[in-house]
Amino acid sequence: MSMLNQLFNRGLIGQKGKTCLTLAISRIKLLQNKRDGQLKLMRKEIAQFLQAGQEPIARIRVEHVIREQDIWAAYEILEMFCEFVLARIPIIESQRECPAELQEAVASIIFAAPRCSDLPDLLHVRNLFGGKYGKEFISAASELRPDTRVNRTIIEKLSVSAPSTELRLQVLKEIAQEYNVLWDSSKTEAEFSKKPEDLLNGPKRMAATSWAASEHDSHKPPPTMDHSTTSISSNERKGGQSPTSISSPSVTSNTKKPSVEDGKSSPNIQTNETRPQSSDALEKARAAIAAAERASAAARLAADLVKLRSTSVNHEVAHS
Repeated sequence: MSMLNQLFNRGLIGQKGKTCLTLAISRIKLLQNKRDGQLKLMRKEIAQFLQAGQEPIARIRVEHVIREQDIWAAYEILEMFCEFVLARIPIIESQRECPAELQEAVASIIFAAPRCSDLPDLLHVRNLFGGKYGKEFISAASELRPDTRVNRTIIEKLSVSAPSTELRLQVLKEIAQEYNVLWDSSKTEAEFSKKPEDLLNGPKRMAATSWAASEHDSHKPPPTMDHSTTSISSNERKGGQSPTSISSPSVTSNTKKPSVEDGKSSPNIQTNETRPQSSDALEKARAAIAAAERASAAARLAADLVKLRSTSVNHEVAHS
């Protein structure tokens, strides 16, 4: 009889499967009771943060609450599937292939077993199913192939993706309503409505605007001197002098030759502007040359001292 069971893959689950499923069910119930207490405590802390005006901390903590709630919901479905499979163990042992009414429950247990570290008994059940139905059946359920029937709620609840902003805002409002906290959610809604580019690429956007402004300024046409020349010519006709002809030497040089009084002022302005720059450059160059000469002289003196010391040491060694 044992040979026939091995040929038809029967008797591979049997008592081991019943024991593992029973342990998994009892462990899920214990974990759910423990998680209930943790969720109540976490929700109370979030309500306190909202009441104290510490919304950034509450926005971060609410993700942990959503994660714990998702795991709790997944465990509840897994408990139901384990009880269903446990009641159908005789049918599983009597048939070579997985029954159609059990495919969703078996595939969901196989998919969830490596993702639920708190339930090591599910891994033993998964290995028993692998010995019964083969590695291809296990890999198909684990990889979520199209022909598998893994429960969609379990896939969603056990995923590691971040919760949406709508769900986070909804849970925050539920917590505030549960603990009677008068909370204005407008600031949090504005924070959630921001796009990632607004938070991360702020300096780039500012640099782009400044670059655009500089490009706009560079494409502007150069200022013309028509207005100034016309004003100067009108002032000349009247016999007076314009203040622009004295302050800007470029205008006077382009419009007329300097007079006796202007000739004393405008060339002096140009030479006074150019001479300090050239004299500063010459003084810096002379200072640099003097510093280099002093450095080279010091290096030569140091080399000479080293030579004298080495020769004196050699003479002392020779005399001794």
